[in-house]
Amino acid sequence: MTPRRLAPVLLAGLAGLVFGLGLAVSRMVDPARVLGFLDVAGEWDPTLAFVMAGALAVTLPAFRWLPRRQQPWLGGRFQLPTRQDVDARLVAGAMLFGVGWGIAGLCPGPALAALASGLPEVVGFVVAMAVGNAAAGRLT
Repeated sequence: MTPRRLAPVLLAGLAGLVFGLGLAVSRMVDPARVLGFLDVAGEWDPTLAFVMAGALAVTLPAFRWLPRRQQPWLGGRFQLPTRQDVDARLVAGAMLFGVGWGIAGLCPGPALAALASGLPEVVGFVVAMAVGNAAAGRLT
């Protein structure tokens, strides 16, 4: 692999590592922490709100700055969503994601970061996620 092609791969790996470390440090890899946030009628844990606020503080300025660039530093072109409408398929997918998140307390990023824990329920979640992703790819 040439250095020009290797740099994006290394930076993507570094970004994933930083993201995973952030999830681990904030303890968002712990399903109980996420479920505690969703339990507004019980012993509510607001820490996920602070993590979300921190993510927005980084992301929103970047999305304002991004359109000013002609192209990515290491890629050919930006790959941003172009559709702005909300259809039934998007709503159904969002609902399924939310229900799954509420049941398991995990979503894809934290689940992948939590694989290092070796917990059987996390491994099962990631396997089910991979199977579901493969099935969705065959249906669309």
